[in-house]
Amino acid sequence: MEKGSVFDLFARAAARNPQGAFLCVLAETAGVYGIEPGEISYAEALARTLALSRAYENAGFGAGLRVGVLVENRPAFFWHWFALNRLGVSIVPINPDLRAAEIEYMIAHSDMCAAVVIPSRRKDMEDAAKAVGRALPLIDVDGQPPPLATKAQPTQPASDVECALLYTSGTTGRPKGCVLANEYFHVCGDWYAQTGGMIALRQNCERMITPLPLFHMNAMACSTAGMLRVAGCLTFVDRFHPKSWWNSVRESRSTILHYLGVMPAMLMAAPESPSDRLENIRFGFGAGVDRLLHEPFEKRFGFPLIEAWAMTETGSGAVISAHEEPRHIGTNCFGRATPQVEARVVLEDGSDAPADTPGELLVRRAGANPRFGFFREYLKDPQATAEAWEGGWFHTGDVVRRAADGSFHFVDRRKNVIRRSGENISAVEVESVLQRHPAIKQVACVATPDAVRGDEVLALIVPNEKPVDEAALAREIAEFCLTRLAYYKAPGWTAFVTAIPLTGTQKIQRGALKQLAHDCMEQGRCHDTRALKKRSA
Repeated sequence: MEKGSVFDLFARAAARNPQGAFLCVLAETAGVYGIEPGEISYAEALARTLALSRAYENAGFGAGLRVGVLVENRPAFFWHWFALNRLGVSIVPINPDLRAAEIEYMIAHSDMCAAVVIPSRRKDMEDAAKAVGRALPLIDVDGQPPPLATKAQPTQPASDVECALLYTSGTTGRPKGCVLANEYFHVCGDWYAQTGGMIALRQNCERMITPLPLFHMNAMACSTAGMLRVAGCLTFVDRFHPKSWWNSVRESRSTILHYLGVMPAMLMAAPESPSDRLENIRFGFGAGVDRLLHEPFEKRFGFPLIEAWAMTETGSGAVISAHEEPRHIGTNCFGRATPQVEARVVLEDGSDAPADTPGELLVRRAGANPRFGFFREYLKDPQATAEAWEGGWFHTGDVVRRAADGSFHFVDRRKNVIRRSGENISAVEVESVLQRHPAIKQVACVATPDAVRGDEVLALIVPNEKPVDEAALAREIAEFCLTRLAYYKAPGWTAFVTAIPLTGTQKIQRGALKQLAHDCMEQGRCHDTRALKKRSA
């Protein structure tokens, strides 16, 4: 593996393919962001990065600092990331859908010293910093960094130096900050470039399109590092637009596309067309495709969807993917472990599960360093880090089964995380917000199946008083949540119940909760508020 920083990975790609395209900005994306469409070569990208890096260096940015980045999927994300990485500065990507309380937490917890922000969110960042008592210099996405009051020394970062801090939802109600070293991204790039089989990448000619956000591991690590490793071209769109998606794919001249399970379902819902087959696309790479749609999708559009499993914490240190046959299409199979990955499926008592028996997936890197390619730690939470690595294995919280041929099949999530359209939602976080509503005595949130989004948030509520109009109260509660959390976290369904199932120690019985949620849906007792969940302009 080539060592060094992410900037080094980028600079080597620019040296190999200077006139090749690094980024392709489509007209639709350019219109959304108000930027210029077209392609940006590696040479031009390197020049922009170096100029910005020198400005950061002159302003006093250096080793040991963190900078927030709220710039959506704009090309500028890369200029700031690579420029800061060259100096040993870590970035904290911020989901633009987050609201005040969420941003306040990230500012305080990460100890960021500054933030790059788009104009439309500048006031939100200012207010959030003020709320937590932080003096936070803000840098315009297309501007220059102001001088820091206390200057740091730039350094040529090594592989083990922190590169990024990514927040991921868990079961505690607060997102955990995953510390990712430069090595993490190198391992991702190497895995993508060297795994072979159906995802074999070619040097200097691959073109990848993805609608996934750059604050996620998939886009920031897999897509970006993978293309840097082979000096390929990246096309990031602002978000997934089903009606124009295939036009975007054709316009980008992509050979690879990334997806989430929600995408194939929405694309299959469109009327069939003679132009459905795309000859340039070699494969799609992602997770969560509906097993019943997997084969029909491939037959209709003419390329394979390669399912894979990974987490922010694992990176590509323990990725599992169905990049070789048999892929067991139609069975929720996500592949077999390679020789570089050790995996166990364990029962509740910690013993190994027999073949085809569901249990929790435990993973680690084969060899002398079981944490190679994984996250370094949860920031400021050594206990959570130790618990995740109990017994020398990373405990994923995902329930899977391993077939006799070694293939892994996804079953359920052991952790209390709701996964909607690729977003991890902590049930506890949503519950803590809803509990503040004056009409709510008690609340518990649970995932309920959604044909399009995978999961949807269902709130089971014990009201203080019997509602006069349940539908109106459900709408009021959803709107209450929408002003306090990202839109996707708000309840899409609400049911009013007489009691929440509790243990003897007054903890929510999550297993019984699922049954109650199922019964409420079956009995038609749930109020649909999904139409209220819309991305803010």
